[in-house]
Amino acid sequence: MDISPNATAPPPQPASLPQGKASRPGDRIFLGLSRGSGILLLVIMAAIAGFLTYRACLAIAKDEANFLTAFEWNPAGSPPEFGIAILAYGTVVSSIIAMVIAVPVAVGIALFVSHYAPRKLAAPLAYVIDLLAAVPSIIYGLWGALVLVPYLGGLNSWLNDYLGWTYIFDKDGTGPARSLFTVGILLAVMILPVITNVTREVFLQVPRMHEEAALALGATRWEVIRMSVLPFGRSGIISASMLGLGRALGETMAVATVLSPSFLFSGHLLDPGGGTFAQNIAAKFNEADDFGRDALIASGLVLFAITLLVNGAARMIIARRKEYSGANA
Repeated sequence: MDISPNATAPPPQPASLPQGKASRPGDRIFLGLSRGSGILLLVIMAAIAGFLTYRACLAIAKDEANFLTAFEWNPAGSPPEFGIAILAYGTVVSSIIAMVIAVPVAVGIALFVSHYAPRKLAAPLAYVIDLLAAVPSIIYGLWGALVLVPYLGGLNSWLNDYLGWTYIFDKDGTGPARSLFTVGILLAVMILPVITNVTREVFLQVPRMHEEAALALGATRWEVIRMSVLPFGRSGIISASMLGLGRALGETMAVATVLSPSFLFSGHLLDPGGGTFAQNIAAKFNEADDFGRDALIASGLVLFAITLLVNGAARMIIARRKEYSGANA
């Protein structure tokens, strides 16, 4: 055996666990609870989907109109005729308007709080943004109806005068600003705290070494943001945006308070009227009979499917961004 000073000792071997004791009881209990929670979640989702599908099939089987393309909602008629074209259009358009407005503003606020604002200002500002996320939907709805709708008349007139040639901002008449455009702005205000808070936390997890390395190479503050912070947080921004989009798609009370429901299709965003899935369900559920409620459940099934598709697409996008990993030590 070589006992010279230059001899290297073999690496220590990990101690093997006794046979039959591969894990502790606490580990097995935790594993069972975690697995059971995941299975329970899948069962609940399947039960919701099954209930919605069953009740929707009962209504669609008696619908004399095309459920996907009809522009009317009259399940109490003889024969019953109802469709979701207007509801799908209003839901998608108002959510897109909200995302276009909220996402850039939220990213800018998150960057300011995490990388630009002094610590004495960043902490109170982040606290105020957190409080905005806790405001109930009905409060936002009342604010939208009493403040946002009256004061958007001037903006609507300006958009009609200077951007009316784009067709979407062409306004017919002089009615109140109870339109999909107003709903989109209100939803943008509502989802702004959600997107901002998640994005801010993602930006704070950027490895400090990446930023210091960029600064050492002579990069400016904006170049550090562009080359180190935004690439690292891209998947986090997408996740935060999907959380906000989920709230925008399913928002009920605020939309019902602001929007003037109508089943007349109009491509002009400034015209009063329109509708969303959640707003239509909230407005008509109490006065509907059993068949009418089945029809509303059918529209809820479509909203359920849209939400699943949106979240599935977001997960696919995030899965392609492998750089979103690690934390700021």
